[in-house]
Amino acid sequence: MPHTPSSSPSYALAAFAAGLTPADVPAAAVARAKLHLMDALGIGLAASTYDFARVTARALTDLAEPGTSVVIGMTQRYALRDAMLLNGVLIHGLDYDDTHAASVVHCSASAVPLVVGLGARRGASGLAVLTAYLVALEIDARLGTVAHGTLQKRGWHPTGIIGAFGCAAAAGHLLGASASGITDALGITLSMASGNLEFLHDGAWTKRLHPGWAAVSGLTAATLGRAGFEGPSQPFDGRFGLFSLLLDAAQTYDLAALQTGLGTTWAVFDNAFKPYPACHFVHAFIDCALLAHARADCTPDNIVRIEALIHPDEAPIVCEPAPSKRRPRNLYDAQFSLYYALAATLCHGRFTLAELDPSALRDPATLALVDKVVWQVDAASRYPHSYSGAILIHLRDGRRVEIRQDLNRGHAENPMSQAEVVAKFEDNAGRALPAGRVAALATAVLSLDSAPDLSALNSALVPA
Repeated sequence: MPHTPSSSPSYALAAFAAGLTPADVPAAAVARAKLHLMDALGIGLAASTYDFARVTARALTDLAEPGTSVVIGMTQRYALRDAMLLNGVLIHGLDYDDTHAASVVHCSASAVPLVVGLGARRGASGLAVLTAYLVALEIDARLGTVAHGTLQKRGWHPTGIIGAFGCAAAAGHLLGASASGITDALGITLSMASGNLEFLHDGAWTKRLHPGWAAVSGLTAATLGRAGFEGPSQPFDGRFGLFSLLLDAAQTYDLAALQTGLGTTWAVFDNAFKPYPACHFVHAFIDCALLAHARADCTPDNIVRIEALIHPDEAPIVCEPAPSKRRPRNLYDAQFSLYYALAATLCHGRFTLAELDPSALRDPATLALVDKVVWQVDAASRYPHSYSGAILIHLRDGRRVEIRQDLNRGHAENPMSQAEVVAKFEDNAGRALPAGRVAALATAVLSLDSAPDLSALNSALVPA
């Protein structure tokens, strides 16, 4: 099927994916990509100790034939697509993974399983794998930014839907597909991409599947496209394309932005690391709560009421439905609760995986403070540029303490340092691996751009 750059934005993205070489990528982008890979793998290792990881692994073992692909933190090997699915569950399962702010996409959760799995299968060099990772991020960031939050407003999960297109482009890149073949792959992906927010109703596990399924879908689409299977040439701007079917018909979309700065500006620098294991929409509020906790007067028993100021597009995700947000039944309820994030942080002076333990969700002091939190619309919110937030604390003596955080910690303009990212990795990875193994994995990741293949990385990813 003929594709022309003038008639299809997807062709421009495909041509970029097909033609990008390691020489085209700035050294700083490669260095940043390695940190995101390290972060993702560390989170995956921490997640491998949780029940949802064991359940998923057991189910895939029952379903699939034996394979040769590595799964993070597990000794058993799986078929390639099963390994991608499971690795996506692990990286995204604790909601501790990075987020591209403007697109609201967890890019690494789908891109890392895809490029590490397929890269190992292809015998690709470490630099080739990092380049493919950057391809995925560029497509994810551009498509998600053009959608500018509308997917979530309509109940779709951008990480699953948008991530599949990024994975198709990255897979096509690693497979050596032509621009035409990757255009077909992007068209095929339109029939495979999925992910919704219904999990928010009861804290179901389905969100964890979305990134891995995006990787599986992207690889499948790229393999078909490379073989000559024809996909629609206008998956984004066609009459029944992504932006017509899934988004707000009354809204206009700047499709030209898909190509602006392509190959000269790099989305990886706007991909935000998470300092806290929770939905990114509550991070600024955790920042505010930490500042309040440091004050002598903001003790839980001295607080009468807390007003949380949030953008109205974020509130349905982290404030509703109120009953399950105020009394979290499980990990996901707590991670997506503005009330719980504020209360737990004010009570304990931190928000870590410990605050998400089942016993912590029943802590009487935290729940008492939860009942003092209400939310209001923040007219000064900086969303979607950043996930800003503010709190107004009413004290027993009538005083009010107002704290605002316009740039959530980890944002590109308020970044975590490399030392902080490495420390986060070491803490997460240390939950599943001994110290020597953690150090070996860190070395393998940080030297990946000079590695001839992924053998050292994969060896360090599993228990000895």
